[in-house]
Amino acid sequence: MVNRKTFENTEKGLVVRLRIIPNSSKNEIVWENDTLKIKITAQPIENKANKALIAFLAKNLKIAKSNIQIIKGELNKEKTLLIQGIEEGFFKQSI
Repeated sequence: MVNRKTFENTEKGLVVRLRIIPNSSKNEIVWENDTLKIKITAQPIENKANKALIAFLAKNLKIAKSNIQIIKGELNKEKTLLIQGIEEGFFKQSI
């Protein structure tokens, strides 16, 4: 995620670039060196961590899980998400 903006407002919604840390002791959101990291307790097998990431963000943002999709990095720790119906300011306030 070098030299990439973490947030980008687009016509389709908010694009968020983050790093997921699966198999963590608890679900939490952390900022480290200008990188958004999300720790998830789920293991990175059979898409469990991706599903847990979407559920965790949907709960924190109080939006439907269907409004969040992984558009890049489905099999990597570095992911790009598209979140429909919100903007950067709302995301930052909600987390």
